[in-house]
This record gives sequence, structure tokens and C-alpha cells, in this order.
Amino acid sequence: MNKGELVASIADARGITKAQAEQALNTVLGYMANAMEKGEKVIITGFGSFRVVERAERKGRNPQTGQNIVIPSHNVVKFRPAKNLYDKVQ
Repeated sequence: MNKGELVASIADARGITKAQAEQALNTVLGYMANAMEKGEKVIITGFGSFRVVERAERKGRNPQTGQNIVIPSHNVVKFRPAKNLYDKVQ
């Protein structure tokens, strides 16, 4: 399912226009992104949690040249599914 399909599903389920559903979804995603940008954990009960962790600097290799490189440390988003979701997809 992509964003357009999700918006259409929300609009059908709630009896609202696709524009209203997209605005609501964008608002929720925006708040989630802002919270994670501040380093906060986002927990959606029954679905899962999102958190930002720092990935340490590591050594890598350029596949085109074979040259060894250093990959700098950077932040990544981690998702951990809630038990309900985990059990559904098992």
C-alpha cells in the first residue's frame, strides 16, 4: 500500500474527501517527524514505536573502485512493531 492508497482508504472509511484525508495524514506524519527530529520516541499503541538512533562511524568499501572509505556516523530511524502487529504478520 502506498500513500495514495492509504489516503483513499482513510477517506472511504471516514466518509471524507481524499483532500481532507491527505491533510490529516500529512499532519500526523509531520508531528511524528518533528518529534523524532527532537530525539523523542514516537509510540503508537497497538502498532509500534519509532525512535532515532545514532549509527557509529564504520569502515566501508566503494564498490566501483574497491577503495576503502570511512562512513561517518549518522542518525537512522528504527521501528519496533507492537505485539499486536507482530502477531498479525507472523
